[in-house]
Amino acid sequence: MFLSTLLIALRQLRRNLLRSSLTVLGIVIGIMAVIAIVNLGSGATVKVTSDISSLGRNLLIVTRGVRGGGPMMTTAPAFEAADVEAIRRDLSQVAYVAPSSSQRVMAVAGNNNWSTTVIGSTQDYFTVREWNVVRGRPLEAADVQSGRMVCVLGQSTVKELFGAQDPLGIKIRLGRQSCEVIGVLEAKGQSSFGSDQDDVIMVPITAFQRRLSGTKDIDVLHVSAVSAEATQEAKSNLESLLRERRRITAGKEDDFTVRDLREVAEVAQRTTGIMTTFLSAVAAVSLVVGGIGIMNIMLVSVTERTREIGIRLAIGAKGSDILLQFLVEAVVLSVLGGAIGILLGVAATVAGARMLDLPFVFEPMTILLAFGFSSLIGIAFGFFPARRAAKLDPIEALRYEGQDRLPRRRDKETAPLPGGNGAVLHLLALWG
Repeated sequence: MFLSTLLIALRQLRRNLLRSSLTVLGIVIGIMAVIAIVNLGSGATVKVTSDISSLGRNLLIVTRGVRGGGPMMTTAPAFEAADVEAIRRDLSQVAYVAPSSSQRVMAVAGNNNWSTTVIGSTQDYFTVREWNVVRGRPLEAADVQSGRMVCVLGQSTVKELFGAQDPLGIKIRLGRQSCEVIGVLEAKGQSSFGSDQDDVIMVPITAFQRRLSGTKDIDVLHVSAVSAEATQEAKSNLESLLRERRRITAGKEDDFTVRDLREVAEVAQRTTGIMTTFLSAVAAVSLVVGGIGIMNIMLVSVTERTREIGIRLAIGAKGSDILLQFLVEAVVLSVLGGAIGILLGVAATVAGARMLDLPFVFEPMTILLAFGFSSLIGIAFGFFPARRAAKLDPIEALRYEGQDRLPRRRDKETAPLPGGNGAVLHLLALWG
């Protein structure tokens, strides 16, 4: 019974192919938009989390000053080498501490020059940031102690200064200072904040202070906890220690900021999730519009097929049969639109991920929900027209259609016969 109903529904939709295609367009666009937005949002979340994780594991970043009402940081005293030693000595939850300072410097190699960021730090910086050296060697404790002017280059800096040439052992000029290249860092890529992490030159912090900055100031402390579980305790103890060393009395605000990268990642994930949900809700509006389109088309179909409905009811069809017939047609329209929308949504996700440089994330649950929702749209918006068709009175249906056609049919042989026999003949002619 259901199979024959489905075949009749497909036959009816095929008779009005253009109208059926335009009807499912709203469902197609809605499903495609929802799937693409949700998958791209998931890809953006993965990328942000990955980028933040690339900064280091169990990492606390301590900067001087606190963020005010705008993007600038308020002024505050710099950190000292004694602060670094105190953290290493007094905090058992801390595994590594890497002090650093940075400034923009013009780097010159032969006939090439490039404005880049020079970071002065220690050998622990590479461990804390989980940043490996792919050629040569990293900074060592002996380099820091002696203050030797040696440097490790990021991939972007190597490309700008040397191209395809091997930079190891070559001396470059940083401002007015000569520096020997001892290593090349692995590529980190662009961060979530849009900066190129590979556009950098690493030098020992002692050499940076003596040769470039001319001060012993330390701008940032990179602190790595011994484990993820100890990160929160390390943060709390670190804040207490720095308040004590910087002589901040009770009731006064800190003049430094300690950021836990896990908290930053969680905030970024929540923000991305909210935006994805909002955009998905906007895209889902087109599904409702598509459902209304299905309802309108089905109402028109009921009006056009009043004669057919009256004939079927006259020869013994039940109201439930008519209800099922029109309901199946509405569901077929919505499911067909959902299937096409899913295919286009996955294709749009792949294209969008490539354009935005995001990882491709496939969410099976999103596909299932979209397909189920499209089916629900067909049932919800197809029920009213189907119910209206099922409640038609067969006599009134035949009379309505007969009044519409009789004045234009003058041939007595083709005019509809009165009574049940005429209805049977008309149904046979329709099916033929």
